[in-house]
Amino acid sequence: MKLSAMDLVSSILKGNIDQLIAAVSSPELNSEVLMLLTTAIAVVVGCLIFFVVKRSSGQKKETVAAATKLVVKVPEVEEEVDDGKKKVTVFFGTQTGTAEGFAKALAEEAKARYEKATFKVVDLDDYAAEDDEYEEKLKKETLAFFFLATYGDGEPTDNAARFYKWFTEETERGQWLQKLQYGVFGLGNRQYEHFNKVAKVVDEILADQAGAKRIVPLGMGDDDKCIEDDFTAWKELVWPELDQLLRDEEHNAVTTPYTAAILEYRVVFHNPTEVSLQGKSWANANGHAVYDAQHPCRSNVAVRRELHTPASDRSCIHLEFDIAGTGLKYETGDHVGVYCENLNETVEAAEKLIGLSPETYFSLHSDTEEGLPLTGAGSLAAPFPACTLRTALTRYADLLNSPKKSALLALAAHASEPSEAERLRYLASPAGKDEYAQWVVASQRNLLEIMAEFPSAKPPLGVFFASVAPRLQPRYYSISSSPRVAPTRIHVTCAVVYETTPIGRIHKGVCSTWMKSAVSLEESPNCCWAPIFVRQSNFKLPADTSVPIIMIGPGTGLAPFRGFLQERFALKEDGAELGTSIFFFGCRNRKMDFIYEDELNNFVETGALSELVVAFSREGPTKEYVQQKMMERASDLWTLLSQGAYIYVCGDAKGMARDVHRTLHTMAQEQGSLSSSQAESMVKNLQMTGRYLRDVW
Repeated sequence: MKLSAMDLVSSILKGNIDQLIAAVSSPELNSEVLMLLTTAIAVVVGCLIFFVVKRSSGQKKETVAAATKLVVKVPEVEEEVDDGKKKVTVFFGTQTGTAEGFAKALAEEAKARYEKATFKVVDLDDYAAEDDEYEEKLKKETLAFFFLATYGDGEPTDNAARFYKWFTEETERGQWLQKLQYGVFGLGNRQYEHFNKVAKVVDEILADQAGAKRIVPLGMGDDDKCIEDDFTAWKELVWPELDQLLRDEEHNAVTTPYTAAILEYRVVFHNPTEVSLQGKSWANANGHAVYDAQHPCRSNVAVRRELHTPASDRSCIHLEFDIAGTGLKYETGDHVGVYCENLNETVEAAEKLIGLSPETYFSLHSDTEEGLPLTGAGSLAAPFPACTLRTALTRYADLLNSPKKSALLALAAHASEPSEAERLRYLASPAGKDEYAQWVVASQRNLLEIMAEFPSAKPPLGVFFASVAPRLQPRYYSISSSPRVAPTRIHVTCAVVYETTPIGRIHKGVCSTWMKSAVSLEESPNCCWAPIFVRQSNFKLPADTSVPIIMIGPGTGLAPFRGFLQERFALKEDGAELGTSIFFFGCRNRKMDFIYEDELNNFVETGALSELVVAFSREGPTKEYVQQKMMERASDLWTLLSQGAYIYVCGDAKGMARDVHRTLHTMAQEQGSLSSSQAESMVKNLQMTGRYLRDVW
């Protein structure tokens, strides 16, 4: 039987294999038909490949779309478009979100003031994928502002650390930013020794080394008072300068007064029966290649025990997070970030003040129903997953800190009682600055107490979560273990916060109280868990194990040194030569709060620690502190320093760490016969060379 070309194509499409084989075997098959057959097969195979690839691509897109709901921050990649407008970049380095909030607030107001300019807010960590790109991209900037927070011992924030390291280490670039005009606003706390260090250093390098032009004095935000007022005052210095740079002469006259919009999410209420199971959002973070603050790791509480004796009126908790099988790694001296939950009593109080059922199920959105961004959407934090009001208040709302002035204005806008609205606006105004400082900040009134004072203020959920209650931030702890000894556990040593505020309220620390009541795996299979992540630290032992070390850490300042001593114990077991080590520890009374006493004595016995010196501040007729014990051993410590010893200090930055710093200064003068300026230079040199390290809070 002779088949036509169309018969062959039909056989291929219908899958009639027998007919196709017969045709191919036929001697009557001519070259024209064979060519058509080959082409047809190629087309069909091509279509199949296209369909499979397209389907696979579609599935990938769906997976990514689902995953992005879990990601708090997704870096945006925007193409530069030359629209003839002056471009202004606003950078931020933030730890708790304040610097980012100020950066966005400046940009929003600037957009309203200067229509012929474009403003872009940029996370410093997202600005350049590789360090080499920083220089290339910064050279293209002509006008920029930097909002830079300093935390700890004069350190940059996590998202600014890479930029700061790159920017400060290279000093041979010359006048490479002469085209740049800039302003810097720093965020810090004057109680700390290195107040606004990061902002000061960046400002100095920009002006004195890189050749950039400073158009406004360095702003010095002080969180010990009212940092919002500092920002407002600095911002008023910015506008006259931008008027000169961004306005035409005919438009350089009167400026319309700007009123910041009260941010608000679009809220969608859901029927809980139609929504998938809630409460799993944190667990979904597992599986990421890299764990960080945006993608924490779910970790069970394996061990929890009280470290103080029953005779103590305080509490200190030893907690162990189980990280076996998670892929989460840490190094000795690192920090662990812990996302905790508000107490039930706090959440219930908030529910009553808001006036909605705790089972109200809702989702937040930063766009309209048509998909357009809401007004001020750029200043909104990424919405958290859909959940009940109780879950939202438990996991995401910071309810126990004093509210910012912007929160008071948001409450005022939704207060039905005129007198309450007026009072709230006054507290947030320049005229009410002193009263805000005293009645809100100094009195430590938290958000819930303020809302209780103004019961007619009932902000809708979209306003409450956008403008009134900030996001609950992770709490950071120095890890008190070494992966050489505990590779599948992260140990935490936490003092429980329980204190009376000036107005008589008992303040319970959010995370420390959670840790105190956490159920461990030792107690029940249905144990407590928390989302955690590791933050790297430069608080590390010397690479050379034979180098002497001096450690000072009273109270929970012992935490990283417990990790150090575990590390040294493991190194000694492996045959390493250990240098001399001395640890100055302090507590109140050996019968109450001498934490890890048996472990410390064992470290001495095994040679991991050469000497343990303890100061008891509530034992005996006189109070003793670690700095006094250091002076008693000044000669020995000076000898160790002369041998290249490293000094480590961990604990309270405002008190103990300052006193220890002064003690080192005095020791250098007395033991080294140095003048005051020479002693200070020597101590600074120890810091610059990495031999004097501090882990302070």
